[in-house]
Parts: sequence; C-alpha cells; structure tokens
Amino acid sequence: MSANVSIIMGIYNCAETLPEAIESILNQTYLNWELIMCDDGSSDDTWKIAIRYAEKHPDKIKILKNDSNKGLNYTLNRCLKKATGKYIARMDGDDISMPERLEKEVSFLEEHEEYAIVSTPMIYFDECGEWGEGKAIEIPQLKDFVFHPPFHCHAPCMIRKEAYDRVGGYTVDKRLLRYEDCNLWYKLYSKGYRGYNLQEPLYKMRDDRNAFQRRTISSRLRAVYVQYNGFRMIHMPLKYYPYLVIEMSKSIVVGLMPKVVYDFWHKKRRLKSNV
Repeated sequence: MSANVSIIMGIYNCAETLPEAIESILNQTYLNWELIMCDDGSSDDTWKIAIRYAEKHPDKIKILKNDSNKGLNYTLNRCLKKATGKYIARMDGDDISMPERLEKEVSFLEEHEEYAIVSTPMIYFDECGEWGEGKAIEIPQLKDFVFHPPFHCHAPCMIRKEAYDRVGGYTVDKRLLRYEDCNLWYKLYSKGYRGYNLQEPLYKMRDDRNAFQRRTISSRLRAVYVQYNGFRMIHMPLKYYPYLVIEMSKSIVVGLMPKVVYDFWHKKRRLKSNV
C-alpha cells in the first residue's frame, strides 16, 4: 500500500542532529507516511545512522546514497523519483517537526483543493534553546515575492505531487544552490499554483552560528540571481526591479559582517524574541 505522504530529506554531515530529526517524524500523529532520505556524500556517520533507522523501520524508511556530493536540488530529485505519496513534505536533517505537523498539513490540502502548497511558521532554535518565532503571510500573492519569499523556508512545506511533476521537480543548477526552494516557488506560481501559510508554528528550524557561516557573499548574491530570474518567470512589473539592486547591496554588507558583530546581533534578536 502506497503512503499518502512522502517526506523527502537530503542529508549531509548531520550525524549529531539526524536522530532527533527522524524521531520527530516517527512521533507524528499522522501515520500514513514514508520517509525517503538521500545521503549526499557525507564524511561523518550520517549514512550509518540512516541505515540503522531504515533497518529498524523498513516499512516506513527508504534510503539512497549519492556517489559524491551533488547538491540538494539533485539529491531531492532522487528522493522525488522514489516517492509514492499524493503529497510531498520536506524535512531537513537538523530540524524538528512538531507532532501534529503532517496531520494538519494533510487536512488543509484535503479540504482546500485550490491550494497546491501549505506551509507553517517556524520556531528558531540553537544550542542555547529556542530564541524566536517566525511570521508568515497567510495567503501570499505575486506582489509578496518582491520583498521576501512567500514561504520563509522550504522545509516546513507540503506540496501536491502533481504540482512537483508539472514543473519538473527541482532545477539542477549550481547557481541555485541553497536557493532551490525560492526557484521552486517561482516555478510553481508561474504555472498558476498557489500556497497558504497556516498561522500555527509546526516546525522547529535550527538556526545557529554554523548556519550563518554557510551564507557567504557568493551565496547571498545567488539569492539575488534567483530572484531576478523569478521576477521574469512570474512577469513581475518592471517598477519592482530596482529592489534587486538594494538586495544586492544588502547581500554584500551582511556577507562582510564580522563574526563579533553577528554574534551581538544574534543575541539581541534572541532577547527581543523572549520579551
């Protein structure tokens, strides 16, 4: 019997956090799911942990392994090819899904055929604990793409499989690395699909010091590239294009931010969230 929900997870050097991520899926109140993990050339014990869970739950967990590091877009496409579910949920190997996440996302899509995407705000945490909670526009419109992606992160989303199939899954292009989710939103919206953000946080995202360090200047400039191409895909009015110049300038400034400055900002942000 096919699962109704296929959870796809690209895993790479996340041995320390992967067990907690998998356990959060095993603890879901919704039971008709399969978890498909693809290791993207890890050099730590990530693959061994994946094997251990797959052997313990052979009816629920499938594992794949790339012969070398290929990037998340390629890795997720491999997972998609193995997926049997009507709905595709994302998950990262260092995050946590709240117990009712799948149940509430499935329920929404079953009751609202007009939407192909459902997501949720996130709770942010690091080694010191939870430090903030994100907000999300309930019903994103095309104009909402101007200032930020309509879905702040890829991982909390659930998307109809037929929508994935129609846009060809993830575009494999090195210029999209770390922004394959933003590119996917543009592709889906350009085909007329729309999404909805539940207003209850159902996902915990690990946002730590290491996560910041991965956001290099080149990475941030790739975000501007993705946004520019996305504007063209959804036929964004020309009056919004100057915003891309502002975003490019911000990317350079933030990318050059010294560690000590970032640490101060990160601490202030955490304290503010606890007020």
